[in-house]
Amino acid sequence: MAVLGRIPVNFGEVFPYGVFATGAAEPLENFETKRQETDKENGLPVWVVNVYDADPEAKHQASAIKVKISAEVCPVVPEPVMGPFRPCEFEGLTVTPWLDDSGKRPKIAYSWRARGVRAPAGAPGGVKTRPAAATKDAA
Repeated sequence: MAVLGRIPVNFGEVFPYGVFATGAAEPLENFETKRQETDKENGLPVWVVNVYDADPEAKHQASAIKVKISAEVCPVVPEPVMGPFRPCEFEGLTVTPWLDDSGKRPKIAYSWRARGVRAPAGAPGGVKTRPAAATKDAA
């Protein structure tokens, strides 16, 4: 069976340390038409939230991620808790792998989409300090 399109993933498994948005959601502009993109699956406007993966082992360049959200109105990103950083979680997260052949060597890249964004639940300040597996191994 071939996997086509968006693959549903669990936010906590993909980002065990959480993510931090660095600003509000913005319209995703179509490069050619200069108009806001619309989702091909549901026709809704597409918004983008720029986030950083909080994993301490993520390389800086790889930790910068754009998550696209299809919604009639602009999604509201949680308020900042430290400087410009806004801890957040994405609901209905999906990933679509694709081949980025724009550099010297082709590499696999990922397109992230979600149905919504919210403040994280759980630890004080909403941010996990380490994933459960790392905590268990440290003991």
